[in-house]
Amino acid sequence: MNDPVSTQRTRIRTGVRQAGVLLAIAISLVVAAGCSGRGVDTATAATATAATAATTSGAPANGDAPGGAPADAPGDAPGDAPGAGGGSGTTALASTATGAYSQSGGSATKTGQTYTASKADESGVLVSSGGTLTLTNATVATSGNTSSSDNSSFAGLNAGVLATGASSITMTGGTISTTGTGANGGFASGTGSSLTLKDVTITATADGGHGVMATQGGTVTVTGGSMTTSGAHGAPLATDRGGGTVTATGGTYVATGTDSPGIYSTGSITVGGAAFTEKVSENIVVEGANWATVSDTTMTSGSDKSGVMIYQSMSGDATGSEGTVTVTGGSLATTSKSAPAFYVTNATGVIGLTNGKVTEASGVLVKAAAGSWGTSGSNGGTAKLTASGDTLTGDVVADGISSVDLSLTNGSALKGAINSDKAAKSIGLTLDGTSSWTVTADSHLTTLVGAAVSGTSITNITGNGHTVTYDATASANAYLKGATYTLVGGGTLAPAS
Repeated sequence: MNDPVSTQRTRIRTGVRQAGVLLAIAISLVVAAGCSGRGVDTATAATATAATAATTSGAPANGDAPGGAPADAPGDAPGDAPGAGGGSGTTALASTATGAYSQSGGSATKTGQTYTASKADESGVLVSSGGTLTLTNATVATSGNTSSSDNSSFAGLNAGVLATGASSITMTGGTISTTGTGANGGFASGTGSSLTLKDVTITATADGGHGVMATQGGTVTVTGGSMTTSGAHGAPLATDRGGGTVTATGGTYVATGTDSPGIYSTGSITVGGAAFTEKVSENIVVEGANWATVSDTTMTSGSDKSGVMIYQSMSGDATGSEGTVTVTGGSLATTSKSAPAFYVTNATGVIGLTNGKVTEASGVLVKAAAGSWGTSGSNGGTAKLTASGDTLTGDVVADGISSVDLSLTNGSALKGAINSDKAAKSIGLTLDGTSSWTVTADSHLTTLVGAAVSGTSITNITGNGHTVTYDATASANAYLKGATYTLVGGGTLAPAS
């Protein structure tokens, strides 16, 4: 898909970046506006230097581009997904950042002010060098485009409100609106940098404009308010290179652009008590060994790719290959008839569901399969899903280089077929003593742990006349003794031939 902030690369920003490019980013922002430790409210924009080192190396060319069209993966924004980046060899990328209000160090408090920025690479509010700024009922509006999608995605160039260099900004009430390419609403970049938003309304309309982003160890905290992104590659909540942290409590989040998932994590994103609507993109995307944790939140995805995706793009923005999505309470809905609720590719996806509601119009609950990232033949997915107290419907599918392990606990129930086409590399199902499976088509398991054996019958699997096979040579199945059993409602559990 198109690069979030840059059309020169195909990624899934907040989704994916074109594979074949590994970027290692070192960022420093130095603002020249300051005086004796006091913040300066300048009439003209003060200048800060944003230096970004990027590395390029030969990752497989098929590696990052989203699967299929813009992709399988969510569309991030200019920057891929954050996470931790690596690569070798450096190419210097330098840009000039400015702010309609620029503060270097010191402490300042502002109430009811308006900050308007229209130049390229210009932020509405820019705080650096350990500065502290408190804004109340501010109006921030920017319209300038970015000169570097990487600098916008990794360092916050031309973000509406930007905290960098171990600085902190707290904004209560008010609005942030951006219309320029690459222009994120709020941004925190660098260890010790933080942005705290309380009841703020954010709109970002251009390609690569996320609601908020955190990179290089920066932290963003959101309470209440609302965010709307309408450009491509613009997730409301996102992290990018360097492992940022975003925490959101309450609020409403709407993304209408292509490749713009509600959450794009290459770091750590935690959400509670919120409402998300993604018109054509995923609910959640996690890249690399990173996390998204959602509780008591409603999410509705219109993506025709997947509702939740865990992957490794090989772009260098996120290291590792085991991503984690945890959902407690609330609901996850996927409305497209072609999209599985959960999709894992070129990675291991650890999915935890507790007392929530998952629905998908496609009838596919979990899909693990090769996509457009990684090396062909070894880029399958491994999905590990544990459900606790959940009622799930939908089939479980995988291709020949992919695996799925399902664990149903605490009264969970699954209604669907598992590996009905016998294509999977391996499929395992574990049932605790309180959980059950209702079979909707002939299914084929590698391992079946926890089948309730009563004589020659299995009492916690309803067969509906279908046949379920298992691998009699697998040690986990030794308790089944290679025998054939009848299932509730007809059908059989039998060793694979």
